[in-house]
Amino acid sequence: MATVSAQQLQTGHVGLNVSDLGRSKTFYEEVLGFQVLGESEQEDRRYAFMGDGQKLVLALWQQSEGLFDKSQPGLHHLSFQVESAEQVAIFQEKLRQLNVPLIYEGIVSHGAGMASGGIYFEDPDGIRLEIYSPTGVENAPAPTEDAPT
Repeated sequence: MATVSAQQLQTGHVGLNVSDLGRSKTFYEEVLGFQVLGESEQEDRRYAFMGDGQKLVLALWQQSEGLFDKSQPGLHHLSFQVESAEQVAIFQEKLRQLNVPLIYEGIVSHGAGMASGGIYFEDPDGIRLEIYSPTGVENAPAPTEDAPT
């Protein structure tokens, strides 16, 4: 039997439970620029597949109530990588224009002196999101000195 390794794995897409499909679709379209690739409005099977026009990135499923419960096992945060700190700053400004609060004040590094970092915020269901750059953030503050952001 052939073996496979973690190096051969790639993240395909992420499925998120949401409480209001319409609200979540609008958020991910306006904030991150995703497009609806497919959807169902059937009462017992409401979902939207969101992506960049070609590739599926998120599957939003309306099958939950309330806000994301950080005290339960599951997703810690969902991270999106961009190429540069300048692109992170563009998203930061877009979030401010849309009145989406940041978890930290502005761009932060992943740790003291690290070159990577970004911005953190929540979607309408309280799911923590990150937009980060792997470089160019070394002069940004770190929220904590001894742990990842």
